[in-house]
Amino acid sequence: MGRPVFVLFGSSIVQYSFSNGGWRATLADVYARKADIVLRGYIAWNSRRALQVITKIFPKDSAVQPSLVVVYFGGNDSIAPHPSGLGPHVPLEEYMNNMRKIGEHLKSLSDKTRVIFLSCPPLNEEVLKKSTSTALSEIVRTNETCRLYSEACISVSKEMDIKVVDLWNAMQKREDWATACFTDGLHLSEEGSNIVVEEILRILKEAEWDPCLHWQAMPTEFGEDSPYDLVASSGKSTINPSEWTFHRKISWE
Repeated sequence: MGRPVFVLFGSSIVQYSFSNGGWRATLADVYARKADIVLRGYIAWNSRRALQVITKIFPKDSAVQPSLVVVYFGGNDSIAPHPSGLGPHVPLEEYMNNMRKIGEHLKSLSDKTRVIFLSCPPLNEEVLKKSTSTALSEIVRTNETCRLYSEACISVSKEMDIKVVDLWNAMQKREDWATACFTDGLHLSEEGSNIVVEEILRILKEAEWDPCLHWQAMPTEFGEDSPYDLVASSGKSTINPSEWTFHRKISWE
C-alpha cells in the first residue's frame, strides 16, 4: 500500500518550508516512517496561478491520492494592485472564489483526502520594506490586508467544512511575534514555523477523521521487533528504537 502522502501546496511560505528550521522539515521529522511529506511550493504564486495548474499537480486519475493536502495562498493575492495591471494581486471576492475551487477539487480526489487551509499570516511591515529587493517595483503589503485575506480564507473554510489554521491570530499570540516569527518580515523563521506545526498537529489530533492522521495514532513502518535491533545492556535482548523521539528539541503532541 505504501505510506500515506501529505502534500503541502502553496506559495513561498510552502516553498521555503525546508529552510531555517522550516515547518515542512519539522513535519518530515515528526512523520518519519509514518507518512511522506511532499512539497509543492511556488514562490510568488497567487490563487489564480494555482488554479491554472491544480489538475496537473493533483490529477483525479492518479493511482495514489494524498491523504492530506495543506494549502496556503493569500499573501501574494493581498498585495496591492499595480497600476500596470500586472502582478499577483487578486481582489478579495475572486480570492475567495478561487479558494472554493481549490477546495472543491482537492476534496473530490478521494473520499479519504483531507484538506487543511492555512490563512494569511501577519507581517512586519517595517522590516519587510527594508528587505525587499530593489529589482522589484514597490510592493505594498500591509498587516491590515493580511487580516482581511485571512478572515476571507477562514470564512471559505467554514463554508466548505474544511479545517483551517488561523495564522494571523495564532502568530500574534506571541508578544514578540513581529521580530521572532520572520526572517525578513514576511517569510517564517524557525519560531514562526513551529507555530504552523503546532496548529497543524492540533487539528490532526482533534479531527474526527478515519483514519486519524495524527502522528501518534499512525503505525510506524517496519516497527516490529528484530534481532538486528540495538543490543540491550544485559546483552540478552535487543531494544526497538523505531519510536524514539529524544532527538527532537520539541516533543510534539
